[in-house]
Amino acid sequence: MTNHPLRFGVVGCAGIAVGSVIPGIKQSATSVVSAIASRDLRKAQETAEKLEIPKAYGSYEELLADPNLDAVYIPLPNHLHMEWSIRAMEAGKHVLCEKPLALNAGEAARMLEVSRSTGKHLAEAFMYRYHPRYDRIKDIIASGEIGEVRGIHGTFTFNNHADKNNVRYRKDWGGGSIYDVGCYPISAARLILGSEPEAATVHALISPEHDHVDMMASGIIEFDNSVGLTFDCGMWAAFRNTLEIVGTNGRIEVPSAFIGDPNFYVHTNEGKREEKQETFNTYALQADHFARTVWGEESARFGPDDAVANMKVIDACLESAYTHQRIRI
Repeated sequence: MTNHPLRFGVVGCAGIAVGSVIPGIKQSATSVVSAIASRDLRKAQETAEKLEIPKAYGSYEELLADPNLDAVYIPLPNHLHMEWSIRAMEAGKHVLCEKPLALNAGEAARMLEVSRSTGKHLAEAFMYRYHPRYDRIKDIIASGEIGEVRGIHGTFTFNNHADKNNVRYRKDWGGGSIYDVGCYPISAARLILGSEPEAATVHALISPEHDHVDMMASGIIEFDNSVGLTFDCGMWAAFRNTLEIVGTNGRIEVPSAFIGDPNFYVHTNEGKREEKQETFNTYALQADHFARTVWGEESARFGPDDAVANMKVIDACLESAYTHQRIRI
């Protein structure tokens, strides 16, 4: 560690920031939250007081100008991710940006370019990937215990359809279930298989009363070796967040794949085995890895190039959902 913890500023007072990421950073071993900004100064001040954050700013620009900040966390609506990530990096800050990194792969590629040109670390905030259980899952697959992987099925759904003013229901802001939760099983399949998919086919419920965003989507993502990810995601369905990896000789069942209980199960001809996992605050693990990457103590496990690759799949899913076609990636 350097002679001081990594000092984060938070751009915006979104629910994910207030309820999860800021508490996670505060619980981390490496980082602190030193400032928060809102376009409403009173809101920033109230949030700062509630979460014991030393400074509050009434504009994002003021926060980026603070010389005592090392990094910023950006939980803004999706259409603002590229602008404020780039402005932050150009202001000399490292950036942890909420998922999905951008509205499309082109925007994500531009953000990658700025990260490289400024020398500032840019990371997409998929916190679940930092729990060691995913390394354990990959080790089990590599051991051959479940045989050859034949397919993966992932889900992430919740019901929030009544909140008509939610930013998730603004199409021009990057609303919809594929952006919001479908990105999780997509990223998980890429992580587990260690490869990039070839094509996507998605069917979606496009809701006129929610600005024509996809409120529910079901799809298949084609990987090489004839392996597919089948997934469904939604914001107008009962809550689930599961993952199942099916092999020739067994399967791995993850009942709470992205949030919740970290334990999972291995099913083989010899029976069912529970893999007990230690409970961690994955937001704290994410902050610790981010800080150690900034300090050069660790290599980035998931750099912005990974986010560009994930956005390419999301682009294909959205195009398929709205055109009813299979889209090559």
